[in-house]
Amino acid sequence: MIDFRYHLVSIVAVFLALAIGIVLGSTALQGDTLDVLRSENNSLTNQLNAARAQVGSYSQLAGASDTFLQTAEPKLLSGLLPGEKVLLVTEPGAPSGITGGIEKAAGYAGASIAGTVALQPKFNDLSGTTRSSLAAINQQLAAADGTVLDTATDQATVYQQEAAQLIATAVLNLADGQLGLTVAQAQTLLSAYAKAGFLTTSGAPWNRATLAVIVAPASAPSDGQNDQANQVLLALAAQFAEASAATVVAGPVTSSASSSSAISALRGSGVSGQVSSVDNADTTLGQISTIWALADQRTGGKPNSYGISGASAVSPSVPSPVPSDTPTASSTPTTKATGGVKKTVKTK
Repeated sequence: MIDFRYHLVSIVAVFLALAIGIVLGSTALQGDTLDVLRSENNSLTNQLNAARAQVGSYSQLAGASDTFLQTAEPKLLSGLLPGEKVLLVTEPGAPSGITGGIEKAAGYAGASIAGTVALQPKFNDLSGTTRSSLAAINQQLAAADGTVLDTATDQATVYQQEAAQLIATAVLNLADGQLGLTVAQAQTLLSAYAKAGFLTTSGAPWNRATLAVIVAPASAPSDGQNDQANQVLLALAAQFAEASAATVVAGPVTSSASSSSAISALRGSGVSGQVSSVDNADTTLGQISTIWALADQRTGGKPNSYGISGASAVSPSVPSPVPSDTPTASSTPTTKATGGVKKTVKTK
């Protein structure tokens, strides 16, 4: 007869077996799980190491390419802009590395920097007080110099447009020898804006250039394409394009990739048909492209967008042939036009 002791032992045995099963099962499961996690971790570590090695390889390749371009830059630019004067215009926050690189590149091309106009944050301020101050200066200078101000294309930036037009009359020419403001008049005009805190100047921008490079800010605005600074840049670029033989807007890779950057705003506007843009001007390639773009427009080419972020081309077409300082030996010299640059060649 089965007594209570039997039932008790049976129940204890069942629970003991269950406990042993749980312990053994959890231990086995834990081991399998750890093995899977270790395997996944090792795989991800290997992938990460491979990616790091690839990034390092790309960095080395990019460094080698830039070193090569730095070596080739004098030859690639030689004689493209002989005797030309270039005006630099910097937006607030423009990288100094770009201005220095373009100045060096212009020198290789045979051009010189006439001067720099550095716009201050106040120039991009669309508040009522600033607008009133800028409007008063514009009217005073236009009346003094007999300048008829253009009709506004955007009421929000009308006074920046007027100021850009007036500044352009002091610093730019469509062609060499064009009659315009005297040096004294140009200095007075620039001084009026400088005293009011809208800009500063260096060099001699009143010795008017025929080419202009506007350097965009290093960072993209947080307010998107309709940011005040972007809208002012459009007004500025349009006025400078009308007053010069060629104008290029150049920006750094870091900001140009953003959809709210100055370069992106320019490329999405009607002004893109008036000026060229370069979105990697903080690299040697971009600085070469900037000079090529100026030279191309100078000889009748159409404005275009160059670089790596939504651009139409990596760079302008390579000048063909690239100007050379070494003439080919022969007996009879002749002169051949090569894209607006005269090159001496020999015929047998």
